[in-house]
Amino acid sequence: MSVAAITETKQYLTFKLGDEVFGLDVAEVREILDFSTVTRVPQMPDFMKGVINLRGNVVPVIDMRLKFGMSKTEKTVNTCIVVVELKVEGVTTVIGALVDSVQEVFDLEPAQIESAPRIGTKLRTDFIKGMGKHNDEFIILLDIDQVFSAGELASVKDTVTGGSSEN
Repeated sequence: MSVAAITETKQYLTFKLGDEVFGLDVAEVREILDFSTVTRVPQMPDFMKGVINLRGNVVPVIDMRLKFGMSKTEKTVNTCIVVVELKVEGVTTVIGALVDSVQEVFDLEPAQIESAPRIGTKLRTDFIKGMGKHNDEFIILLDIDQVFSAGELASVKDTVTGGSSEN
């Protein structure tokens, strides 16, 4: 998705990974959970922390720091799981994104969002909707549907659903 596709004011939830601030459209966020016990699942990709039981549903939890090439997330009082909905080949999938801390929710107008830089970013730019500016701080606005490849999510989903469904 390009910045030109952002034509209206939207609310974004911001979170931190290390010193970097990221933002997600609140329409993609289902809820925010305190970090709790995550059950490891054998043979998952490194960025896959495990699964949680969310009201009887198995939800995979992804360590966003590892996904973006950083060191693994260390548990602190601020560590939390942002539960998001994303589309994988037209099917809605729910995942938990493990982040260092959630910051705030605020509105960004299209004029406050610029195109992602082509050089000097740690992320592939197809993950990024744009760079928002709020209170003199840049926020990397993520396109959550592009953060994970269909293949990555299919392998996560197959492993999670192919295992035991005991709670």
